[in-house]
Amino acid sequence: MTKKRINDPLDIMGVAYETMLERSATEFRKVEKKTGPALHSLIDSAKEKAVELEELTEEEAAHLAEYLKRDLSDAAFYISEHGKELKDWLGFEDSLLAAELLDMFLQAANPTTVEMNELKLELAANSLYKTGEVTGPGALVCDDCGEVLHFHKAGRIPPCPRCHKTSYHRES
Repeated sequence: MTKKRINDPLDIMGVAYETMLERSATEFRKVEKKTGPALHSLIDSAKEKAVELEELTEEEAAHLAEYLKRDLSDAAFYISEHGKELKDWLGFEDSLLAAELLDMFLQAANPTTVEMNELKLELAANSLYKTGEVTGPGALVCDDCGEVLHFHKAGRIPPCPRCHKTSYHRES
């Protein structure tokens, strides 16, 4: 990742999320057996790298790794379960994403992974999205009022602009 001057703490976490995704996806392309556990191990390595380079604290890196695993598992589950495309999971045309980010999500959420069932089980436990967490691109729906938030890049999840509640799920 090229060093950018970012002053907004919310943007810093979004950029850090994308950096962690980029590092994981780059290594994932090199792995011969593309499995859920292999991807999670690479995300853990990217988390350690972010701490080692002092880009994030241990706590920030752990949270971002958890969010990234959740988002990729959610995307992989959606694509395999519904037989749809990434743009359907995102909730908007994938042409709005930077080509690099789209490629990383497609590589990491590849529905042909052998361990898809394991990812499905993990997703069931990790599919809740809360205010303050960081999410990747896509649409989140407020659990209380149904307001849809669109994320065209990674960013922190705000309280619902309509009802101010803090719990979301992916639009399907």
